[in-house]
Amino acid sequence: MKYDFWYTIILTAILLVVAPGRVFSESGAVKSDGGKMPTDVPLLPAGTGQGDKMSSQVLTDKLSNAVGTEYVIGAEDVLDITVWRNVDLSRQVQVRPDGRISMPIIRDVVAVGKTPTKLAEEMTNKLKEYVQNPVVAVTLKEVNSSNIFLLGEIAHPGKYPLKSRTTLLQGITMAGGFKETAARNQIVIFRFTETAPGMKRFTASYDDIVLRSGISDNFELKPGDTLVVPSESMVVFPGR
Repeated sequence: MKYDFWYTIILTAILLVVAPGRVFSESGAVKSDGGKMPTDVPLLPAGTGQGDKMSSQVLTDKLSNAVGTEYVIGAEDVLDITVWRNVDLSRQVQVRPDGRISMPIIRDVVAVGKTPTKLAEEMTNKLKEYVQNPVVAVTLKEVNSSNIFLLGEIAHPGKYPLKSRTTLLQGITMAGGFKETAARNQIVIFRFTETAPGMKRFTASYDDIVLRSGISDNFELKPGDTLVVPSESMVVFPGR
């Protein structure tokens, strides 16, 4: 027993010298300073943090909602007009139904039918009479002029914004699709024309588009188009 006691003391001392800073526990060996073993999962790089992901998503959303340089301003659109280094002349305005906007000094300016770049150039030239070296920037804040109107035997008739290229079938999908009573092969589209006064009437068939390779009937809708899906009773019994 005496020798066993001294043997234990000597063995413990050797272990402390050879492997200092280590302790033993039932779960295994760990560093005394609380460090992690090599089997621990490494931390993600700082660049992959949640904040960076959110910033990237915000940037993506902004880019997806951006309007092209060829966008033509319409009535009820909201414009953010900035005159560089001149807060009094800068403001946010909505295009009036008559197609004009009201600005300080230069007063009414026609905006409808022009791109933001073209409108900025015209306003810059007008301000040169009153301001030295004016620089005008026109930004489209809200798109309110591009709309289509869906009526008849569809789930949700009404006015819908046209913010991107939209086909006839996509327009019907926006409104929830056909009702059971819809005459889907007798779709009628009314459109304003630039070459002649008044409106032009188009017809389209859902079955032709989907089943009979009538892909040309699935044409692109234009701002101001009115799409009407009549009921089957109107087609079978016209005039009732």
